[in-house]
Order: sequence, then structure tokens, then C-alpha cells
Amino acid sequence: MTIVWVTGARGFIGKNLSNYLAQQGNQVLGLGHGALPPEIYSKFGISYWVNGEIEDSNLRQLLEKSGKPDVIYHLAGGSSVGLSIQAPAEDFRRSVSTTAALLEWIRGNVLETKLVVSSSAAIYGNNHTGKILEDGCFTPYSPYGFHKRAAELLCESYAHNFGLKIAIVRLFSIYGSGLCKQLLWDLCHRLQQSPSILELHGTGNEIRDWLFVEDAVRVLIAAADKASCTPFIVNGGTGIGTCVRDVATTLCQAWRESAQIKFSGKQRSGDPFSLVADIQRLQTLGFVQQHKLAEGMEEYVRWFKYLQ
Repeated sequence: MTIVWVTGARGFIGKNLSNYLAQQGNQVLGLGHGALPPEIYSKFGISYWVNGEIEDSNLRQLLEKSGKPDVIYHLAGGSSVGLSIQAPAEDFRRSVSTTAALLEWIRGNVLETKLVVSSSAAIYGNNHTGKILEDGCFTPYSPYGFHKRAAELLCESYAHNFGLKIAIVRLFSIYGSGLCKQLLWDLCHRLQQSPSILELHGTGNEIRDWLFVEDAVRVLIAAADKASCTPFIVNGGTGIGTCVRDVATTLCQAWRESAQIKFSGKQRSGDPFSLVADIQRLQTLGFVQQHKLAEGMEEYVRWFKYLQ
């Protein structure tokens, strides 16, 4: 049986990853914030849960419970451009300091363990118009993007200098049932309150690459096989850019409303105009997108309405 640890396992992607890994027969242990009883964390496929920071005592607790892990998926870290602008020092601690602590612990205790790190397309920043290659230009546009890039550089340093086996997945716009923030969550709340009119920030022309969470999980797992001391870095996206106006229209169709969609014309601070993945490297892993955007929107709307 493969032993897997997931940091940030209580988060949106972490829950989905843990559950998928458990269904594939892996033993999954989780580390994150929140005191969870076994009847709760077991629903996510987690066999043992540690509530706390990424630090020696908590990591040793996992080690004592499972033995050396075969793979660690590092999903802990800052998760919001907006919050990184409001509290940049806290975002640095969450994304950079925790990554440094994990790398150092792996170096000293489980050097043969593979590490898969969840990064973000935010490291590419602004001024992109087409599909973005992994070795393209890095011009982060927010503290969140800078901190994700700093965490990547730490990973590259530990891989090159100490032989850690690492893969980095730069996730684009991840969505799916269970995501309780960001654009789709906001759109659903607005439609619930006023189904005839949607008033949104931006111009509506901003472009993003939307990847369903189950597909993102499969990318993370596929990347683990490529982890090496020359870090394997891959985009986690679809290669398809969709403007915010079309996303809003598609979600309205899934909601079964024909709302009038309006935009303020003002771009949000820290948000690049266009982020679309080049997926040539991803395709070498045999990855094939299984969830189209319209289908994913339908599922998201069904889930949201079920909550109400």
C-alpha cells in the first residue's frame, strides 16, 4: 500500500485529492488547520488527521503513525490574491515559510519521499496574450503570485542541492462542487438574490483557463511519477481560455436564467488580464481533460442549489 501525506488536506483541492487517493487504495494522512473528529476526516478518505502547522512535532506525529511516506502532496499555503494584498506578511508565512519548513524536514528525515507541490498560474503575472509555457516569462502581479514563485525557487534549490525528488504543478482556475469562494460562488449568490441582473467587476473580457477539480487531482497524481531532483514543472490547465463574460453566461444557462450581465469596467487589483496554459508538457503525462466547462458549471449549480 502506498503511503501518502497531504498538507492543506482540509481545503477544497485537498479534500478531493485525499478522497481520490483513498479510493485508489492508498493510505492517506492529512495535516491542516481545524480539529476534525475521525467521522469527519474519514469522509475525505483520510485515515489519520493532525491539526496544526507544518512543523517538526506534527510531521513526526504523522511519521510515527504511518512510517515514511512515499509521496507528500503539499497543498497548504495562501489561497487568495485579495487576502495576499490585505495581509502580505501572513500570505508569505503560509506559502513560503511553510514550504521552507517542509523541505527542511524532508531533507533531514525522509529524503527519498517524493514531493508534489501545488503552485499557481499567478506566478506568470500580467502581459500574457496567448498560451503560457512553463519556462515563459515570470512577472507576478500580486503578493500571492510572488510568494508562490518564491516557494517554487525554494523547491528548486532543495532539489538541486540536496537531491529532493520534486514535481511542481502550476494550477490555473480550479473549480467544482465544494468551492465556497471566488467567481462561481459569487455568481451563484448574486443569481440567488437577483436572477434578472448580474453586476460584476472588471470588463468581462478577462480570460482564464478553467480546470475541473477532479481533473486537477489527476494532474497532481500524474506529476508524482515525474518527481525528481531536476524538478518536473507542469501547467495544470486545459489550454482553453474563456472570458469572464462567457463564464457568467454559461453559469446563467446552468441556473436556467437569462440574466442581464453588466461589468463595472474596473479591473481588480492583482488580477492579470489573461492566464491560459500551454499544455504540451501536460499531455506527455497522458492527461486528457474529462470535464468540459458547461458540464462542470451544471454540476456546480446543482451542488450550490442543494446547499440552500
